[in-house]
Amino acid sequence: MTVIKLHKLNGLELVVNAELIETLEPGPETVVHLATGNKLTVTEKADEIVAKVVEYRKAVNSAGKAVNPIAGYERQKS
Repeated sequence: MTVIKLHKLNGLELVVNAELIETLEPGPETVVHLATGNKLTVTEKADEIVAKVVEYRKAVNSAGKAVNPIAGYERQKS
């Protein structure tokens, strides 16, 4: 599974492709910047998101599969 679960500010669950996360902006809410150019504001702290991505990467590495994080995605033009 290439996704992690996060939560929008209104409490709704988001399922995010962990391979697409480029940067995190910590604060009262965390802004997640994706390789697609999208931004998500979530309730999880940056440290929590990093821990979820690390767990995801451990699972991928133990499976021995290579993952192409941008296959099928295009960056949105501003």
